[in-house]
Amino acid sequence: MRELIKLHNVAYDIMNVKVFDVIYASVQQGDRIGIIGKNGAGKSTLLQLINHDLEPTQGQIQRLQQDLKVVRLEQETESHTSEDMTAFEVELLEKWQVPAHEFEKLSGGEKLKARLASGFAKHAHILLLDEPTNHLDQRSKEFLIQQMEGYKGTLIFVSHDRYFLDTMATKIWSIEGNQLIEHKGNYSSYQEMRQLRRLTQQRDYEKQKKMVERIESQMDELTSWSKKAHAQSTKKEGFKEYYRVKAKRMDSQVKSKQKRLEKELEKIKVKPVEPEYTVQFSMKTSNKVGKRFLEVKNLTKSFDERILFQNANFTIQYGEKIAITGLNGCGKTTLLKIIMGEESVEGDVWISPSASIGYLTQEVFDLPLNQTPEQLFYQETFQNRGKVQNLMKHLGFHSSQWTEPIRDMSMGERVKCKLMAYILEEKDVLILDEPTNHLDLPSREQLEDTLAKYNGTLLVVSHDRYFFEKTTENKLVISNKQIQKQYSEALQKRDEIEELRLKLESERQEVLGRLSFLAQHDAAYAELDKKFIELTKQIKELPTE
Repeated sequence: MRELIKLHNVAYDIMNVKVFDVIYASVQQGDRIGIIGKNGAGKSTLLQLINHDLEPTQGQIQRLQQDLKVVRLEQETESHTSEDMTAFEVELLEKWQVPAHEFEKLSGGEKLKARLASGFAKHAHILLLDEPTNHLDQRSKEFLIQQMEGYKGTLIFVSHDRYFLDTMATKIWSIEGNQLIEHKGNYSSYQEMRQLRRLTQQRDYEKQKKMVERIESQMDELTSWSKKAHAQSTKKEGFKEYYRVKAKRMDSQVKSKQKRLEKELEKIKVKPVEPEYTVQFSMKTSNKVGKRFLEVKNLTKSFDERILFQNANFTIQYGEKIAITGLNGCGKTTLLKIIMGEESVEGDVWISPSASIGYLTQEVFDLPLNQTPEQLFYQETFQNRGKVQNLMKHLGFHSSQWTEPIRDMSMGERVKCKLMAYILEEKDVLILDEPTNHLDLPSREQLEDTLAKYNGTLLVVSHDRYFFEKTTENKLVISNKQIQKQYSEALQKRDEIEELRLKLESERQEVLGRLSFLAQHDAAYAELDKKFIELTKQIKELPTE
């Protein structure tokens, strides 16, 4: 395969903070390169460097083919123009079912598909895609995969989607500790290689450590003998010269051991394995349960004669965890905006006046981008400031980012800034619109664990089936212009058990009432007593959870 781009001795700094430190890599014709790394590692920055939107601090990124056409699709944009569309772009928009509306009126998934269609239609030699699966429903993801598999050019894409990386990547670029690690294969094979490499490094480090300890022990022993010999050379008359020579010989052996140790260390220099990158946080609430949080009656919403849903009726109780699902453009985000009072609607929406709501939009431009976390989360006391900074550390931020403008942060780091507000404010209700978009895998997994333990009310829009299966119980499904509430099998079973329990309790109470009017010698007493014991046994055998 022909080499198209070469990264040679490339380094890049932002505000004296090192992003990359001497990286080497190459792009071959036909490559499908998946770039992975934690939030803020520099994945989007690397795409900008390849596209010549940024210049490296040192080294060079060479294009080895004349008239090489490179196109980059940004992770998120506030606007997009669709003028002078080619027939192929129109065809893609139709296949992706993107309506012919203004860009601002499209859903998050529709906006992304419009930009993807524009990018593929340019037929670039190298297409750079930044998080191309964000916002997409499963059907759209499968169509994207088909489009990429049939693409004649070279693809370089940033992603945190494990399935997508396994399906599409023929090569992995992993950004770890300011270095770029290149691996031929998909994400799973890279992880296997990485674990093997870490185990080998740890074994070599332990081996080196034992060698150093052994040589240092020998040096200590020789030094001890040398000191003893020097001491004897000053005390024993007639033997001073003998002990003096012995002491000098010992000194020589110590120096020899020292040189040997230094040479061995220079030769090996195995570093200890870096701890795995982790993210830790939790969310608290006042735990309101058993009362209505939200009631919707005869809800109808349309845009320019396009009906999203009509005559919808549902109720959500405090403590419920609801996944809102449906295809791109069906009205999921619109429904959240209606609940928050940001969209007009036909019908009635009642929200508990005591509800304390945290609303995470899928936008990454609705933060005060010129502010720093220090300004955004201003705290008067050192103690509270320390609490916020400690939370940032657990979320994977560097200490220098406390005073860094939010506009300089990655999209994933911006999402974490938004999450921080709800972690600190301890909301009773969380309404989250695509919360896993842009998050790295450790952050996504920690969010899953946190929301699974969260005992407040939860409404989540997500296309990540694993995510909402782990964090929610029931669903609001938007399909065919209807909103249907569906209960999980576990919850249905629990309701059935509770219904049976009430029925048995009523029967037992009735039997007990009849027994109270009978004496033990009455003919019907024995039969009713047997019935009472049987009902009590059945109630005790019912599951408690």
